[in-house]
Amino acid sequence: MTILNSPRQFIIKALIASGSLIVLLACLTVFADRVSAHGYVDSPGSRAILCKQGLNTDCGNIVYEPQSLETLKGFPAAGPADGTIASAGGLYPKLDEQSSTRWSKVPMVGGQQTFTWKFTANHATSKFHYYITKQNWDPNAPLTRNQFDLTPFCTVNYGGVQPPMTYSHNCNVPTDRTGYHVILAVWDVSNTVNGFYNAIDVNFPSGPVDTTAPTAPATLSASNVGSTSASLAWTASTDANGISNYKIYNGTTLLATVPGNVTSYNLTGLVSSTSYALKVSATDPSGNTSAASNTVNITTTAVVADTVAPSAPPALHVMGAPTSTSIWLMWSASTDNVGVQSYRVYRGTTLVATVSGSTLDYVVNGLTPSTTYTYTVKAVDAAGNESAASNVSGTTAAAPTQPAWAAGVAYTTGTKVSYNGVVYECRQNHTSLVGWEPANVASLWKVV
Repeated sequence: MTILNSPRQFIIKALIASGSLIVLLACLTVFADRVSAHGYVDSPGSRAILCKQGLNTDCGNIVYEPQSLETLKGFPAAGPADGTIASAGGLYPKLDEQSSTRWSKVPMVGGQQTFTWKFTANHATSKFHYYITKQNWDPNAPLTRNQFDLTPFCTVNYGGVQPPMTYSHNCNVPTDRTGYHVILAVWDVSNTVNGFYNAIDVNFPSGPVDTTAPTAPATLSASNVGSTSASLAWTASTDANGISNYKIYNGTTLLATVPGNVTSYNLTGLVSSTSYALKVSATDPSGNTSAASNTVNITTTAVVADTVAPSAPPALHVMGAPTSTSIWLMWSASTDNVGVQSYRVYRGTTLVATVSGSTLDYVVNGLTPSTTYTYTVKAVDAAGNESAASNVSGTTAAAPTQPAWAAGVAYTTGTKVSYNGVVYECRQNHTSLVGWEPANVASLWKVV
């Protein structure tokens, strides 16, 4: 599925030629909401989510937040600079390391493929669009626009509405690629200037069309059967071109699809006091499906009062350098026998904030410069069970000595100002306007 270049792209090119693009970006930023959405491609596994899962190594901080690859939308006319495409503009530079052997690859064949996004904070969406490297690209050179076919092979318009927390759609992947390629998946938020960029490393088979199905998954077993959930495990299938996914069935009803590198899964959303006949099949990149595994029969238990607290939020840390007035906290998801409903952030015994169970970060503002603070984060389930605490300390920066930013002032490149406890350096000569505060206009100011 493709779309024609829009008049907007020609306008942007003209503005670049006239030196006016910076003003356009500044104005767009002024009137747009600051993005709070986060998401990643879960299947086929993106470079970032495979880092979190441990299939990619030496990835840096992206292991804590694969959902945060965010920068200006508008690719290919705008967006991340060449050489920083995989890291969304250099936010996580390890992701920009590129060679033929650097990253784990997901097996894939051309034709219809399902792409699944998971959102930790979904947002009104303009579109999803997908690009693939050229057949003769250089896998040992940095990812640049010249490495990609800049006509998207798939565009899914979403009309400015909010997607569900997990959203899947089908795309027709080009059938003329062989070997290692990179797919760039882009999610454009509709009411901000930003988008999210995910690199997906894939491997296309060469040679004859594969018509051989994988072997059947073996030794399927079930454990931890509860009122609404059960844990499954099985022995991996084998296939000459790898396993794309496993499908879990209750009889003939599909319950879940999981990535091909996964051989265990916690089924949720089951009905209490109900019998299930569970089995698993494997699918390869060509769409060949194996015979089913052995069938495991289970009966979920009756509903009982939930008295089990979630696990303590793991990997609680201070993200980045604190400013003189704020500290950014981030953690990984807790687990629970039913589900995490919210997280509570404490300073001592004082509740600072409560965020949703899908939110894994919080910025504490209004702090005092040069002061050490200790925070606690606890997970809470729907029954009100509260987890043990995770703790972290952070020290705010010293108060800035630079003059405060002010509207109506002519700033020159290199000038430093303070704004909300953060020091910024001017990128471009300009006269400031109300709404062009440094925190709002990254094209005019950078944090130092």
